Amino acid sequence: MKCAIAGLDPAAYRPHRLHHPERRWPQTNCYVDLLIEVLHATGHDPVAALGFTVAQDFEGDQFTFFKLPTADLQQLAGLDIQELAVFDRLDVHVAAQIERGRLPLIEIDSFYLPDTKGITYRSGHSKTTVGINMLDPASRRMAYFHNDGYFALDGEDYDGIFGQWDGVPAGGLPLFPYSEFVKFDATRPVHDPVATAVGLLSHHLGRRPQRNPLEAYAAVFASHAEALAQRSPDYFHTYAFNTLRQVGANFELLASHLDWLGESGVTALGEAVEAAEAIAEGAKVMQFKLARAMARRRFDGLADAIAPMAGAWKTVMDVLDDRMAGVASRAA
Repeated sequence: MKCAIAGLDPAAYRPHRLHHPERRWPQTNCYVDLLIEVLHATGHDPVAALGFTVAQDFEGDQFTFFKLPTADLQQLAGLDIQELAVFDRLDVHVAAQIERGRLPLIEIDSFYLPDTKGITYRSGHSKTTVGINMLDPASRRMAYFHNDGYFALDGEDYDGIFGQWDGVPAGGLPLFPYSEFVKFDATRPVHDPVATAVGLLSHHLGRRPQRNPLEAYAAVFASHAEALAQRSPDYFHTYAFNTLRQVGANFELLASHLDWLGESGVTALGEAVEAAEAIAEGAKVMQFKLARAMARRRFDGLADAIAPMAGAWKTVMDVLDDRMAGVASRAA
C-alpha cells in the first residue's frame, strides 16, 4: 500500500528527542505532538519551529491550546496544511490524499486507538487528531502518527473509526470529523533554518500577550478552585490538561527552542532557558498539588505557587526583548 511518508515501520519507529520520556512534559497536545513527529519523519528538526510558543496566553478559562502555525512550517520545511472537505466516506477521502502523497490529519475518537491503552482505549471517549500515513481498506489496517509516536491498528479498531459509513443511505451520512491534510514540498524550505527561526521568534515575540498570562491565571485561580471543589476528582484530568499541562508543555518547548538557538551561536539565552524551564517545572509541581487538593477538597495556598512562574515569564520576555533586539540590529 502507498504511504504518504515512505519507509516507516511502527514497530521500529523512534520518536524525536522532544518526546523523550525523561522530559517534564513528554506529551504536549495531540496536534503539536503529531507535527513534531511528522517533521522528524521527513528529515526536519522540529525544534527550529517552536518560536511560536513565546506567544501563548491565558484565555480566561484555559491556556492557549498552542499549535504550530502553518506559515512557519511553510518557511522552515515546505509543508502546507489545508482543510480537507469531507463529503463522502471518510476512508475514501483519506485514501485519495495518501495516493497523492499527502498526510491526512483526522480528528477521531481515541476509544479506538491502541496506543492510548490504559488511558482511553476501549474505556473512554475523547477526540484527538491523528496523521494517517497508510490505509488498507481491504485488510482493514491503518498506520498513523499520534501523540509521541507512529502506530498501527486493524480489525475492530479500524471498523470503529470507519465502519459508521457502512450501509448508510445517500443523504444519511453521519457528522463529519474536522479534517486537514499536509502537502509536502508545497514551497521550497529555507537553506538557513537558524536565521529563519530567529526571524520567526522575533515575529512571535511581537505578538505576545500584553498582560503576563501567569498573573492573569493567578488572579482567577480562586474562582477555578471554587468550581473544582464542586466537581468529581476525575474532572482533575480534564482541567489540568487544558491549564497546567498546556502552559507547562508550551514553555518546556520554548526552553528547548531557546537552548537550540544558543547552541547555534545566535546569542546567549541561558537565563531565558532557565526561566522557561522554571515555568515548565512549576506547572508540573502544581499539577501534582492540585491532584492532592482535589482528593482532599482543600485548595489553600495553591494560587501562591503561580507567582514564581509569573516572575519567570517576565524574565523570559525581558531577556528576549534585550537579546533579540541585539540580534536584529546586527542582522540589519
